Amino acid sequence: MQMFLTGKRALITGSTSGIGLAIARALAAEGAQVVLNGFGDADEIARLCDELGATHSGANLLKVDEIEAMMAEAGPVDILVNNAGMQHVAPVEEFPLDRWEMIIGLNLSAVFHTTRIAVPGMKEKGWGRIINTASAHSKTASPFKSAYCASKHGVDGFTKAVALELAQSGVTANCISPGYVWTPLVEGQIPDTMKARGMTEEQVKNEVLLAKQPTKRFVQVEEVGALAAFLCREEAGNVTGANWSIDGGWTAE
Repeated sequence: MQMFLTGKRALITGSTSGIGLAIARALAAEGAQVVLNGFGDADEIARLCDELGATHSGANLLKVDEIEAMMAEAGPVDILVNNAGMQHVAPVEEFPLDRWEMIIGLNLSAVFHTTRIAVPGMKEKGWGRIINTASAHSKTASPFKSAYCASKHGVDGFTKAVALELAQSGVTANCISPGYVWTPLVEGQIPDTMKARGMTEEQVKNEVLLAKQPTKRFVQVEEVGALAAFLCREEAGNVTGANWSIDGGWTAE
């Protein structure tokens, strides 16, 4: 049985670990030719490229010229997954200006730049999939996360605008909005939170990290990967302009 993404090229930003890597694995498992992007240990990245039959770009997505070079090197892509992102927590009146610029630049502006470059080739082929990793914070807000919430709300609006522009082109645009996902980054925050709040590991998980997720379960990266793969199927050709929650019911309340 032929894999449904055979012959398709997929570029996934922020894909050397976590959610992005899970999406890359899900698409590669269906036959896609994958281009990874992100930072990390060179030997580990080489191992991932061998595992997935992928290539890698170390482009810094805060620099437009590096984005343009990455897209040119990748060639026309059939699937674009904008996943790279960052976070910083601080009161709005104390929010570091450089962090604001970095978060808006990486989480939102980079999405614009990769998309504007990818769209002409997709339109020419009459087929394409644009998938943007947003967040539960694209639908709701939390205190001290002004830049992150602004950027992710922006991703939601940008995705919808692009979907409407491309509605008759064969190209879809959707975003996926996870809640708390179990990644090494989240796992690494637990000891510091335990110490700062005088809590046990289970208390940190249930009373802090999962406080807003009614299922009280972390989203697994493989679940996000599976949703991204579904959005690339032919059966999802009429699914566009949607913001897909995968947050354990967080934004249902």
